[in-house]
Amino acid sequence: MKKYVCDVCGWVYDPAIGVPDQGIPGGTPFEDLPDDFVCPECGVGKDQFSEM
Repeated sequence: MKKYVCDVCGWVYDPAIGVPDQGIPGGTPFEDLPDDFVCPECGVGKDQFSEM
């Protein structure tokens, strides 16, 4: 699965890890994140992420 990086702050979404603090389990592809997902570091939406 591909990793995605936040264009604003550089935080990396790793689908192997997920975002447990937001209830997103490991194994969740970026494409399957909810529409209201926000970067846990800076709060921007999915549209501000780029594929690594």
